[in-house]
Amino acid sequence: MSTTIRHYYAGGNTAKGFYSLYDCALEGLERVYILKGGPGTGKSSLMNKIGQIMESKGIDLEYLHCSSDNNSIDGIILPSYKIGIVDGTAPHVIEPKAPGVIEEYINLGVAWNSAKLREYKQEILLLNEKISATFNKAYDTFASALRAHDEIEEIYISNMNFTEANKLTDELIDKIFKNGYQNKQPTIKHRFLGAATPNGAVDFIQNLTADVPKRYFIKGRAGSGKSTMLKKIVSDGESRGFDVEVYHCGFDPNSLDMVIIRELGIAIFDSTAPHEYFPDRESDEIVDMYERCIAPNTDEKYQDEIKRTTKAYKDKMKEAISYLAEAKELRDQLEAYYIDAMDFSKVEEIQQLIIQEIEDLVK
Repeated sequence: MSTTIRHYYAGGNTAKGFYSLYDCALEGLERVYILKGGPGTGKSSLMNKIGQIMESKGIDLEYLHCSSDNNSIDGIILPSYKIGIVDGTAPHVIEPKAPGVIEEYINLGVAWNSAKLREYKQEILLLNEKISATFNKAYDTFASALRAHDEIEEIYISNMNFTEANKLTDELIDKIFKNGYQNKQPTIKHRFLGAATPNGAVDFIQNLTADVPKRYFIKGRAGSGKSTMLKKIVSDGESRGFDVEVYHCGFDPNSLDMVIIRELGIAIFDSTAPHEYFPDRESDEIVDMYERCIAPNTDEKYQDEIKRTTKAYKDKMKEAISYLAEAKELRDQLEAYYIDAMDFSKVEEIQQLIIQEIEDLVK
């Protein structure tokens, strides 16, 4: 049997600020290593190294990516063994439920030279202030982009046939579940399939659906009912006892972008920009909300308003992404001070201890 490697986000830079789903991502794990330490202390490298070792052993793995640094991860999970390792520093502070029993703190700060860091106290404090202020600018700008997006939605909502939208949703639910039920308590996992990052919008739809036999691609416009449809499918799946993976929108976490029900081999997702895909398998199917539920010629009738509000939305999104990129540059400068003060041989010793402990658990 081949190893299953999945990629997603458990936190994101959104119009609601930094939004964390880490508690849900780690729920049900029986062993969690929470890494503490400043930027540049090797947390991501440590987790990547352990991930590679586990992959080489054929162990299924989940990588939790960092929305603020495209080259970093914030955690790894070994789902078959209920083991996780996660960066427990801000903004994704992890509150342990049973310290020492389930969660174990790992302090990488023991490997830094505090005296050397204190030489750069003012520079470090100033960079921390700048990073915080820059993220806040990004969040404020994402919020402005969401307001523009809401204006676009209003156009389509006012031209929506809600009766037809409900009918289409009911048809899809019948197709998906075929009146099936599971006699068990379902597991509902909340995640992000993508994120706004310093390099722009990133998503892992193709990875997450790689082994899903049936995929529904929802097409439509903002406000055409895609997220509402997905929420109804989640509710129905949960009431029927099916495990459901719920993927929130990395821009507006109150909206949903994808639902996967692996017990049924089904994925259904919003396949519009910035995560626009088209069927490439014989079993793939398009669900067109615009064609089915929106009044004909709405695009043409409101083209000037749509063009104006779409430009405002895209301009604000581009500006917000630029702030994330600026925060990344500032964070790189901050990391440089910590990297220079680190004794990475001590980090490697800690890494070996964790590897040995996990290897004992997965025997």
